[in-house]
Amino acid sequence: MSDAGLAHATTAMAERGASPAAIATFDRFYRMLESGEQGLIPETTIAPLTDVTTLEGVATSEADRRAALAKVVVIKLNGGLGTSMGLSGPKTALKVRGELTFLDIIAQQTLALRQRYAVDLPLLLMNSFRTREESLEILAAYPDLPVAGLPLDFIQNAEPKLTADTLEPVSWPADPELEWCPPGHGDVYVSLQGTGLLYALRQRGIRYAFLSNADNLGATCDPDIAAWLLANDIPYAAEVCERTANDRKGGHLAVRTRDNQLILRDSAMVVPGEDEHFQDNTRHTLFHANNLWVDLDELAALMERSGGLVPLPVIVNRKTVDPTDPSSTPVIQIESAMGAAIEVFPGSQAIAVPRKRFRPVKSTNELLLVQSDIFDLDADANLVSRITHSEPAISLGKPYKFVPDYLARFPQGVPGMRECTSLTVDADATFGADVTCVGDVTISGEPRVIPDGATLTGTL
Repeated sequence: MSDAGLAHATTAMAERGASPAAIATFDRFYRMLESGEQGLIPETTIAPLTDVTTLEGVATSEADRRAALAKVVVIKLNGGLGTSMGLSGPKTALKVRGELTFLDIIAQQTLALRQRYAVDLPLLLMNSFRTREESLEILAAYPDLPVAGLPLDFIQNAEPKLTADTLEPVSWPADPELEWCPPGHGDVYVSLQGTGLLYALRQRGIRYAFLSNADNLGATCDPDIAAWLLANDIPYAAEVCERTANDRKGGHLAVRTRDNQLILRDSAMVVPGEDEHFQDNTRHTLFHANNLWVDLDELAALMERSGGLVPLPVIVNRKTVDPTDPSSTPVIQIESAMGAAIEVFPGSQAIAVPRKRFRPVKSTNELLLVQSDIFDLDADANLVSRITHSEPAISLGKPYKFVPDYLARFPQGVPGMRECTSLTVDADATFGADVTCVGDVTISGEPRVIPDGATLTGTL
């Protein structure tokens, strides 16, 4: 046991201004870690999720939708810097459709819903200290976006990284900020409570929070889901989509056999040697889209019963203190997933939604797709597809991994993709204007420039 390590960590958190709930949550996870808890879910303890409500089967009226939306707050997780894509600022500050950033589109989607249904529909970003300033600067272009009495954002907590061998807070004088990490997006519940927003929202009559990743442009606040929740008094709902071979590494919901409770199993929760079961999309046929709906009254009651925290399973994330330096000190980051809260709400539900509600941008492959002519933004700033067939598979090579390099290779914009079935670029190619891809396209070999107006097909 490392009582000293825990004391040093919680003292550092208090000095940094962490709320009592954040410190209590870290204390709980630390003790779980010490006791050998890894948050693993054996395949033998779960059964596949079946018999799920579908969004297309939900019937609501215009009045139902308006009444429900009047009781919803939209919360976007916006703490990520996009470092895996070579960005130094918030990923959502990236221009994704013309001159519009992710945040512009989120703001316009929110304002369109407000106008259509004549509701307040507050928007909140869960920022980190590193994403806050630039994100709020972008949203300042929308003076009607703030709702009186509420901020536009709140700050997620931070916790110390722990040395893997002693569980003491790590020391890294070369960059002291690397001694800290976010506690995973499960922190959203604690941050809402610690900032007073949970109380403030409930005082305004807000019943449900819709939570999603800010880089998922498909995750709009759906009025039909809101009405379904309210009509059926559902405490918590998770959106799921049909799982394909490409989704095998993503988390899925399952039924815990000992009590028939819905639970989330992410890749970090898989028992070593059971990846085959986890990735079997014929057994676990639905994946977790990380679009969640939470009853704030139920959340407040749960936190009151649980000493001010949400008793989520722990995720043990092993890294190095400097993620860019594999030789730096090995550390443990104690994390939790917001979707794991499904197991602490009796009566929680899953709802199967169309794939269009899952449109994350985690790589430049996905960025090219959403920037292409396959999609348009409609009058309500929703991303809509212009094709009826399957989207092309895109695989961009190393020269395109980071956004600045990617943009330099598409100086006039990405190629036309509506007639493309796959695009693989292994060569270092720079694309001219008005290039079109048709069928299966593979570009390999020496560096080259694709001329303006070229139509590409086959292997080049």
